[in-house]
Amino acid sequence: MSTLSILIPVYNEVHTIVPLVEKVKASKISIDKEILIADDGSTDGTRKLLENMMDDPALNIEFMDKNVGRGGVIKHLWKKLTGDIVIHQDADLEYDPNEYQGLLDPILDGSADAVYGSRFKGNIEKMRTLNNLGNRTMTIMSRMLYGIDISDLMTCYKMYKSTLMKDLNIQADGFNFESEFTARLAQRGARFKEAPISFIGRTFEEGKKIRSTDALYVIQKLISCKFNKA
Repeated sequence: MSTLSILIPVYNEVHTIVPLVEKVKASKISIDKEILIADDGSTDGTRKLLENMMDDPALNIEFMDKNVGRGGVIKHLWKKLTGDIVIHQDADLEYDPNEYQGLLDPILDGSADAVYGSRFKGNIEKMRTLNNLGNRTMTIMSRMLYGIDISDLMTCYKMYKSTLMKDLNIQADGFNFESEFTARLAQRGARFKEAPISFIGRTFEEGKKIRSTDALYVIQKLISCKFNKA
């Protein structure tokens, strides 16, 4: 395996997109990387910043015709990537790209097909109590329904072999993408591992987008996937 495809969905991240991209570019890993970015209809000036990066040969930047949601952007970028391994990277600086290698190692040594970055096994700063409890509840449900040994279902850092995407039909476009994606990988018999990561949360005023109501859609998708296999 020789290339990590880093998928970055972006929506209204004018304050963080530039430093985030620089951190991704500067991150050190033991294999090559390609960086794919798609703007999901930003209206706050993010698009202009990305347009200024278009000449950077290290970046592959696209602009969605309309807002399709985080999951919709990831699915779009699936069609563009060329790497053997894939990771999702949010554009908000809550996660540290310097931690990629810890997720890569179990895939490179052949002991895992998918590696999730666990905030609960690593270090968490400024996560809202409601988000913490909600994530733990949804994770417990995923363990019970699919028998997978994970502690952080809603982590952004999901790294996996690109072969797992073959003929993978994911319906969800929002944050419930996380639960449907995990359920489908489990149903395919993917071997899961986790790596500890750090997390620095932000407030809604700072741009946090996931809401408590999103948990209902995540739970609904976990249950429906159990009884409607792809």
